[in-house]
Amino acid sequence: MAPDAFSHKPKKEIIMGYSLVGLVVLILDILAIISILQSGLSTGGKALWILLVLVLPVIGMILWFVIGQKKVAV
Repeated sequence: MAPDAFSHKPKKEIIMGYSLVGLVVLILDILAIISILQSGLSTGGKALWILLVLVLPVIGMILWFVIGQKKVAV
């Protein structure tokens, strides 16, 4: 067994990986918010979608791109 097998210090590669995932989620959330603002939804609908994306970043973004845009296009 390696001497640091039970070490609780995070490895630099793991921290970098989480940072990249966080950056990708942030960029996709910004794109989702821009898409929401440019949609034909009412002001209240836009506010609710933006709130959802801000409160639940990953789930809100996915829901917007899967469900929200299709409802607006119809």
